Amino acid sequence: MPVADTAPIRPEESFDEQRVAAHLRRALPEFFADEPIEFEQFPGGAANLTYLARTGSTELVLRRAPLGPVAQGAHDMTREYGVLARMWREFPKAPRAYHFCEDPEVMGKPFFVMERRHGYVVRDAWPPPFAADPSLKRRAAGELVDTLGELHRIDPEAVDLGGLGRPDGFVERQVDGWMRRWEAAQTRDVPDMAAAAALLRAGVPEPQAIAVLHNDYKLDNTMISGGGDMVAVFDWDMATRGDPLVDLGTLLAYWSDPDAPTYPVFGERAVTLAPHMAKDEVLERYAAATGFDVAGIRYYEGLAYYRIAVIIEQIYARFVRGQTGDLRFARFEPLAPILAAAAAAVLTT
Repeated sequence: MPVADTAPIRPEESFDEQRVAAHLRRALPEFFADEPIEFEQFPGGAANLTYLARTGSTELVLRRAPLGPVAQGAHDMTREYGVLARMWREFPKAPRAYHFCEDPEVMGKPFFVMERRHGYVVRDAWPPPFAADPSLKRRAAGELVDTLGELHRIDPEAVDLGGLGRPDGFVERQVDGWMRRWEAAQTRDVPDMAAAAALLRAGVPEPQAIAVLHNDYKLDNTMISGGGDMVAVFDWDMATRGDPLVDLGTLLAYWSDPDAPTYPVFGERAVTLAPHMAKDEVLERYAAATGFDVAGIRYYEGLAYYRIAVIIEQIYARFVRGQTGDLRFARFEPLAPILAAAAAAVLTT
C-alpha cells in the first residue's frame, strides 16, 4: 500500500497549476494526455520545493528551487536534472529524470520532472512497520551505508558524468567555498566557525579516489521500503565528482552514536535508535564495501559539521531577511553555533 506522503500545497509556495499542467501535456505527452492533472506538495524538507503531479494513471514528481534569492551554487536544478537523467542506468536507486523546464515563467523558477517512488522517508521516528521490529531497523541502517558504498564504486564515465564538477583540488575548494557562503549568509558572529575554518584549511588531505558524490548524503535524503530495503536516494542538486570520504563524513555527522558526542541539533536520529549501529561499525562496513582507508575520517566529519552549519544558516537567513514566511525556519536560530562547536571539537581530537 502506498505511503501517504503528500499534502495540500502551502499557499505561499503555490503556482499557476493550469499553466504547469499545460506545459506538462506539451512536454511529456506520453505521461500526460488529456486527463486532469492534480497537484500536491511533499511537505518534508527545508530547501527545494517538491510537488506531485497526478492523473488517473500517472504520478510524477516536480522539483524546483525555493522562492526568493538563493545562495550561489545551491538549489541547482540544472545539475540535479543532469545527474538524474543519467545516473539511473548504473544506480537504480536514483530516480530517473524525464524533463527539464528552464523557463521561469512556467512555475516561477526552473524545474524538472522525475519518476515517483513509494516508501518511507525516515526523519525523527520510525514508521509503523519498523516500530516493533529491531531487525528491520538494523537492516535500514546497513542499507544506508551499503548504498553509499555502491554509489562510490560507480565509474563516472559509465554514467556519462565524467565531466561533472572539478575533482582536482575538490576538498580545498569545498573549504574555501563554504567559508565564502558563510560570510554571505551569517546573521551573527559565531567564533567557532572561524576556528573550524582555520583547522580545515590547514589540514586538507589528498583523495584516495575520485567518485560521484551525492554531496548531502543522509537518512532523510533517502527512501526505504517496509522491508528495510533502500528504495531511492533523493536531493542530488549538489552532486559532483570528488573525494568519496566527503560523503562518508556527511553521513557520520548526521549519525548519533551512544559511544560518541551527540549534538542536539539533529535530535535522536531514527536510524540509530536501538538497536543502534555505532560509528565504528559504519566505518568498518563502508571500508569493506569500497576498499578505502577511513583512518583520516575525522577531518571529513569536521568538514561536514562546518558545511551543515552554513547550509542551516543559509536557510535561517532567508527567514530573517523576510525571503520566506515559513515559520519552521525560526527554530534554526540556535543551530549554527552548535554545529560550529561540533566542527571545532572533531577537528581537534
